[in-house]
Amino acid sequence: MKKLMLGNEAFARGLYEAGCRVVSSYPGTPSTEITEEAAKYDEIYAEWAPNEKVAMETALGASVAGARSFCGMKHVGLNVAADPLYTAAYTGVNAGMIIAVADDQGMHSSQNEQDSRHHAIASKVPMLEPSDSGECKEFVKKAFELSEEFDTPFIIRMSTRVAHSQSSVEMLDREEPELKEYTKNPQKYVMMPAYAKGRHVFVEERTKKLTEYAEVCPFNRTEISETAEFGVITNGAAYQYVKEALGDKASVLKLGMVNPLPVKLIQDFAKRYEKIYVIEELDGIIEQHCRNIGANNVQGKEIFGYIGELPQSVIAEKLLGIKKEYAQLDENIPIRPPVMCAGCPHRGLFYCLKKLGVTVSGDIGCYTLGAAAPLNAIDTTICMGASISALHGFNKARGNESEHKTVAVIGDSTFMHSGMTGLVNIAYNNSNSTVIILDNSITGMTGHQQNPTTGKNLRGDPAAAVNLEELCRAIGIKRVRVTDPYHLAETEQAIKEELAADEASVIISRRPCALLKYVKHNPPFRVDTDKCVGCKACMKLGCPAISIHGKKAVIDHTQCVGCGICKEQCKFGAIE
Repeated sequence: MKKLMLGNEAFARGLYEAGCRVVSSYPGTPSTEITEEAAKYDEIYAEWAPNEKVAMETALGASVAGARSFCGMKHVGLNVAADPLYTAAYTGVNAGMIIAVADDQGMHSSQNEQDSRHHAIASKVPMLEPSDSGECKEFVKKAFELSEEFDTPFIIRMSTRVAHSQSSVEMLDREEPELKEYTKNPQKYVMMPAYAKGRHVFVEERTKKLTEYAEVCPFNRTEISETAEFGVITNGAAYQYVKEALGDKASVLKLGMVNPLPVKLIQDFAKRYEKIYVIEELDGIIEQHCRNIGANNVQGKEIFGYIGELPQSVIAEKLLGIKKEYAQLDENIPIRPPVMCAGCPHRGLFYCLKKLGVTVSGDIGCYTLGAAAPLNAIDTTICMGASISALHGFNKARGNESEHKTVAVIGDSTFMHSGMTGLVNIAYNNSNSTVIILDNSITGMTGHQQNPTTGKNLRGDPAAAVNLEELCRAIGIKRVRVTDPYHLAETEQAIKEELAADEASVIISRRPCALLKYVKHNPPFRVDTDKCVGCKACMKLGCPAISIHGKKAVIDHTQCVGCGICKEQCKFGAIE
């Protein structure tokens, strides 16, 4: 039976069919749905871990115990998990272990455009890269076999387009491999120098064997066209673009195994044509490999560059001189920038921070939208958990000048991911810093996943819930208070008082995400146009439910959730 599936859904199906038993991941677009779909299979134990490092260590532990395992993350999550990754290359596996890393070419939902192939090369861990949903499932099943054959974790590199596009997938039954026996073996699993030196020798020998396998890997294939004018070497989503843009005008060497790369296969293909174009998104890793092995007739990055995706239109224009014409509309359609939802609990907090002129060290989450107009309330955003550590460094550098007018903001899930250690640093090193935890009771940015503070696990079953107030006090923060961001005056006063204090403090801005199903909203507000003077004070909140028509404020009742902060903002009593 065949079924139309998203790439992430097909990936999860591959985990199921291959007999994967343990899944541990941290949600990150575009990888999140792999784990959510895997959790739908009763035969698979699936969980959300506090962060990617913990997820990878959990998966490795399960592998050592003899169970096929998986962990998934987005590209920046692999940075967090790099520590166990590089050592897992030395320990190898017992049962097969797969790591999914989803790159985000085009930065649809990410802070950078990192190419994860670099991690595969540097860690000396093999990497496969599928081009459609069918290959996602196929590659997963084969990767488990290869992981066990070569005694190594296997990385499968996804991309936004492959993860979130649909294609046909053949559904097969689950294979149930027996739990492999665990045998105590410190030379293999205890990575202290005496043993690690021997494992490094093993890694180099394994890399040679994997390079030899790359020559015959079924995922590396040549597609020869009798009418081809040139050759193309490509991989991943770019393969689909190449086929659509060039058709039979080019012969194609499709590389499904992108680390290690084959040598003779590429050399033989390159000899067929005077011109070879390497079409790969982001960095020129395949192109440089071609040159390293003497295939000097290749061109790539000087034509296509290092930035963003390479859609069909770009390939057709660059190689065939065909410029795609787009239909022109008679009217200009206004752009719709991303904005916090109507009733978002973070809006009131950011409004208060903007009003008070506070410098804000930001973090990764849907609250990052506080940097957008009209709030413009965030000064920096670096990576998960960096807001707290960066605030500490900022205040240590500028001292009393900044301590009473600078805060860090971080979500509840992000705080559990990597913010706790930053707060420990503040307490331990006596930093006069104010941290605001935006507790909306969910992991909002990636689509409402549970986290260690919500009291539910991935499947929605009851779980231990971290008490943020008690945790912050246990860390060493004496001043901890909770505010409701729907109450602007209360929130503003709390910020003033904690900034004025000469010690570290934490404000927990607590209100559930307005989109959670269990949240009951108040009736929508309306504007009394007789009282409205058109001062536009309500517009400073940036609520998408409020607009100006005929110089008067208007509230869209289909969007308004009755949070009431606009009413508190209006000095003329026009909102009721």
